[in-house]
Amino acid sequence: MSAPDIPTLARGIRSGDRATLARTITLIESKRADHRRKAHQLVQELLPATGRAMRVGITGAPGVGKSTTIDTLGSLLTAQGRKVAVLAVDPSSTRTGGSILGDKTRMANLANDPHAFIRPSPASGTLGGVAAKTRETMLLCEAAGFDVVLVETVGIGQSETAVADMTDFFLALMLPGAGDELQGIKKGLVELADMIAVNKADGDNVKRANAAAAEYRAALHILTPRSPNWTPPVATYSALTGRGVAELWAQVVLHRERLTHSGEFAARRREQQVKWMWSMLEDRMFARLRSDSGLRAKLPQIEAAVADGRLSAPLAVDEIAATLGI
Repeated sequence: MSAPDIPTLARGIRSGDRATLARTITLIESKRADHRRKAHQLVQELLPATGRAMRVGITGAPGVGKSTTIDTLGSLLTAQGRKVAVLAVDPSSTRTGGSILGDKTRMANLANDPHAFIRPSPASGTLGGVAAKTRETMLLCEAAGFDVVLVETVGIGQSETAVADMTDFFLALMLPGAGDELQGIKKGLVELADMIAVNKADGDNVKRANAAAAEYRAALHILTPRSPNWTPPVATYSALTGRGVAELWAQVVLHRERLTHSGEFAARRREQQVKWMWSMLEDRMFARLRSDSGLRAKLPQIEAAVADGRLSAPLAVDEIAATLGI
């Protein structure tokens, strides 16, 4: 990539030029130090044009229908005149670069929609690094005029927390009739969710979907809600037929209105910005750990000493920190 011109890129982004947007995201994903510096300058330049989009995180087990849900929901929103960006957070994929790259065929409508933009996550890396790049990509999309950003978490565990920390509304998709309805429910995930939606409520599945929804409602009653101003609803819908998808979006809008009125929305956005700063700092520190030649030479001996019980973990950390001068 040639040396990018920040003012030119910024103008292209603000005008909504998709080629410039794609080129700039590639700049953000670059591992070259000079590209990263340029990317950070550009994000700073565009910061005043960001922050107005609806940021929605979407998670769910494989097979739950995330791609079909995103395709159906996104098409509903573009039909209403909205511009929709779809991003992924997947630190685990070293082959496809994120499920969206492989699932684009299952987002056939959005993939061909001029008012939609689909971008997979980088093709591997630490969770912090991938999440940081997704945050920057989200800001670029907002500056380019996309007023809805859907962020899909493809990995599991910490990636769900990362997506919840960068979005305003976290939607957990569930399956109906998978034996014990609660066997796949994770307490941490449900505590993050602003809404639980049971997909595939169509045909013979309707009864099972309703039963699953009832189980999830009962489970939510014994957990502390993420927000004092919002009780997570549980709904059934069908991404295949589109039934109930408009109602899902209505809950996202209601959540935004309620949290904005209480002041929690602005407070949560401020908190997310600070968390982003710390996560990027942690990732940079780990990058230094991995790249320091002096430390790389010492680490095998230090690890062996800790494993054999010859060196305590606290003293090992002190030795590593001293090597790095921190």
